[in-house]
Amino acid sequence: MKLNKYFICILLLAFVFEFVAAQTPNPAIESKISQLLKQMTLEEKVGQMAQVAIDVIGKTDYSTKTFTVDQEKLNDVVVNYKAGSLLNTPPGVLLTAQQWNQVMTDIQTAAQKTKLKIPVLYGLDDIHGVNYVAGTTLFPQEIGQAATWNRQLVFDGAVITAYEGKASGVPWTFSPTLDLGTNPQWPRIWEDYGEDPYLSAELGVQFVKGAQDPLGSKEKLAVSLKHFLDYSDPKSGQDRTDSWIPENYLREYHLPPYIAAVKAGARTVMINSGLINGIPTHINKHILTDILKNELHFTGFVVSDWQDIENIYRRDKIAKTKKEAIMLAINAGIDMSMIPYDYKEFCTDLVALVKEGKVSQARIDDAVKRILRVKYELDLFNTPLTYLKDYPKFASPEFQKAAYNTAAESITLLKNTKNTLPLSKTAKLLVTGPNANSMRCLNGGWTYTWQGDRTNEFAQQYNTILEAVTNKFGKENVNYVQGVAYKEKGQYFEDSLLNVDAAVQAAANADFILLCIGENSYTETPGNLVDLSLSDNQLTLANAMIKTGKPVIFILNEGRPRIINKIEPGAAAILHIFLPGNFGADALADVLTGDVNPSGKLPGTYPRSTNALIPYIHKPSEGDSNPQGGAFSPQYPFGFGLSYTSFSYENLSINKNSFVPDETATVMVTVKNTGNREGKEVVELFVSDLLASFTPDVKRLRGFEKIDLKPGESKTVSFKLPMKQLAFVNPENKMQLEEGDFKIQVADQKTSFTVSKTVIF
Repeated sequence: MKLNKYFICILLLAFVFEFVAAQTPNPAIESKISQLLKQMTLEEKVGQMAQVAIDVIGKTDYSTKTFTVDQEKLNDVVVNYKAGSLLNTPPGVLLTAQQWNQVMTDIQTAAQKTKLKIPVLYGLDDIHGVNYVAGTTLFPQEIGQAATWNRQLVFDGAVITAYEGKASGVPWTFSPTLDLGTNPQWPRIWEDYGEDPYLSAELGVQFVKGAQDPLGSKEKLAVSLKHFLDYSDPKSGQDRTDSWIPENYLREYHLPPYIAAVKAGARTVMINSGLINGIPTHINKHILTDILKNELHFTGFVVSDWQDIENIYRRDKIAKTKKEAIMLAINAGIDMSMIPYDYKEFCTDLVALVKEGKVSQARIDDAVKRILRVKYELDLFNTPLTYLKDYPKFASPEFQKAAYNTAAESITLLKNTKNTLPLSKTAKLLVTGPNANSMRCLNGGWTYTWQGDRTNEFAQQYNTILEAVTNKFGKENVNYVQGVAYKEKGQYFEDSLLNVDAAVQAAANADFILLCIGENSYTETPGNLVDLSLSDNQLTLANAMIKTGKPVIFILNEGRPRIINKIEPGAAAILHIFLPGNFGADALADVLTGDVNPSGKLPGTYPRSTNALIPYIHKPSEGDSNPQGGAFSPQYPFGFGLSYTSFSYENLSINKNSFVPDETATVMVTVKNTGNREGKEVVELFVSDLLASFTPDVKRLRGFEKIDLKPGESKTVSFKLPMKQLAFVNPENKMQLEEGDFKIQVADQKTSFTVSKTVIF
């Protein structure tokens, strides 16, 4: 079909304008940057591009659990080598907000000793709240936040994270994670918003806006989107390894969350630590410069991940020396290097590379402009320090209630045979399993320490599952036999049988068994695994509990979906709590009794078998419709979750039957609470392209809304569906929307419409 070239140009101009508007620099700030850049030596510019770990500038006293800044070392980093950024938490100690205030004061005082007095930008991994500061409000991990399908809760959590981050004096967070959770083997899948591009984009935008807008406010942080791009889908399933993926798939599935977040104004981006098609992402100029900076008009700065420029030399065998690795990375588009230790070598080598003509002065100036831009936008030149005393809501009951609310809405009911749940508050319970009495399991990694392995020490004031259930049901009604224990000093997956026979005996006096199973905390490479099956010891305990004949309620407390097909038939009910944070057990107890009606929905497909890991977004050949190919039979599908009430859907409609590409459809459906309890329901809109020149996915999520309905109440939910949202990325990496038929599905309701023209843009 002949395309209207004028129409294509209009679409392209509108698309570009949206990004330019979102990322247009402030002229007043640009003037200041130009003036400052003229005064800077090459060494000062290179220093701005260096990021150094906190343990370089001080030391931890493990006997007193304190960290002390060494002024001589600090001066070497900030004054002598002019480092523009520091990061991370001191090893072996958890600092209070007041202690962080003092560390930040020491650092910025050193910066004032430099000729140009450029403030240092400090960054922390605020993964689920400000998790490296004592006493802060910790939320569910991102995968749990995604299970709420509630934009407002994600926004509220970001607002609180920014507030408490600034109370601690740290203005930059390495969050949100926008990696697409398509490979359940990957050890960081729980750090993202699930497997769907639209869900991830919608929630990622809420985090960016909540944490960062308006940038420069005393209560806001700069965010860092990570890990650009396709870090989460390595072929091996192992951390920091190679993804094999064509560019049109990269653009179709992995890029949209970043597009949305950049459009929302995100100011920094962290890079994929692995490789894409054999090319380390840190030296992939097409990814970093052509796509991120040029195509998306990103005007903030790009930061490497931990030691990843060195990895180009040490791990990937592409560079002969670290110096060559630095050259490749900077030329590709890295603006700031998370070195994090060999800062002298980095600065010396990069200065030499410029003098040798191997890195251009223009590339250095561009990187430094981007870094200075963010520092000015944060108002660091005027307000380099913020203090706890000015943030009275720090760790307040209001903030804690917000974390509880998010945990409560994240809990997902996967099975409820014969309405086993909710339980009477007088029911007698046996609580068992390795996750029953552990704050470490409830929080996961990135909690007080990198691996979250000291959470039981630092979170004693909060309730484990056992403690929350005991508080709720009464000590006289709760018996605890551990059954299986994790080896706290071993690898995260190591566990051992303890007293299964005692658990069997205790079951005789229980009305119900709460079997708390899943995973211990981990992240990154230490979390690698080769088998998604639940551990043999946990399976042994589960089978023993099932054989007692008492109703067994599985409490799944895990970051990845561990395979449960061998024991699932024996469960009377299953609740998935993900990694719900410090208030997760309290929320669980309320769900068990019905004080809270569960409303979570799976943000990812829960696989049935270890060799059947296909996500819900797949081609027809991979599904049940192909008798000669694959089969798609997950344990629980994407978007699934039960309630203690019931909902019916009717009157799905669309405002007309045929659309041209620049139009937006209005889709409406009526939802009714047909049960006897108030409940929240996620209304999920899926669209299927029925015929295309490039094999379409079986279905795609194109909209969702979460609503609250009283018994008997009905609401009509309306969706706006732009036709260009239905375009696919063709093999030439262009967006292509083709004329033809499309199907809409919302729950059991279906309707169809037609696109009348084809357009490529």
